[in-house]
Amino acid sequence: MTGLLLLAFASAGAPIPALPPGLRNLWRDGTVVSRGRRSVVVGHHTGAATLGELARRADTAGTRVSDVLGEPVTPLVVVPASTAEAARLAGVGRLDGLAAVADGGRVIVVPEFFAALNSVGKDVVLAHELTHVAAGTGGLPVWLYEGFADYVGYRDAGLPVRTAAAELAAEVRAGRLPSALPGPAAFAADGRDPARLARAYQEAWLACRFLADRFGEGTLVRLYRDARAAGVDQALAAQGLSVDSLTARWRAYVRDQLG
Repeated sequence: MTGLLLLAFASAGAPIPALPPGLRNLWRDGTVVSRGRRSVVVGHHTGAATLGELARRADTAGTRVSDVLGEPVTPLVVVPASTAEAARLAGVGRLDGLAAVADGGRVIVVPEFFAALNSVGKDVVLAHELTHVAAGTGGLPVWLYEGFADYVGYRDAGLPVRTAAAELAAEVRAGRLPSALPGPAAFAADGRDPARLARAYQEAWLACRFLADRFGEGTLVRLYRDARAAGVDQALAAQGLSVDSLTARWRAYVRDQLG
């Protein structure tokens, strides 16, 4: 039923029929549903055209994630009416600067920030968040799960590295090479330092891009899964690496790619 749009207004507390569990009972009214080839998108007081476009993009993003992971991906996407509503659904205080977030088995779009992206940016964000949903993040350092999601997101985007990592490239050209892989504090979406937030994602992306370039995409995927199962130290050791040796080689890669 490609392109079929269903307009459904839920009665108080009643689920819309045929929706996956993660998309039911979100709002008491104003619920709009769009279905793509493999995706389901639910919006709150959202225009039909907006949801239809998002369902098509979710289909494409799901295919991109599936191509990397080697398994089927069925996108479930939620479009709240506002950033504040998105934060409430995600159970966090703020979502400043984020265009979407993974929340369990679904992706929550942050409407104001998502709408500000260009076409390529929207596709990258959806593939990134769907990677979190499909591959999981538990037990991993933040640089690995954010970097891996960006690796998938940018893989088919056609963007030059210096364009995708513009903020980090500016730092490198100014002689400021990152000294360590980014930790959790660098990814704080609190609106205080958006340039640092951008660089954190770019640093993490280039760490995973280095691993794929050096060892192959299949090895990167296995490393990610092994790290979830046994820890990142053991997963890196299987490739003859430690966090310290990876950091040294990543810094050289960043300099070569962006200098």
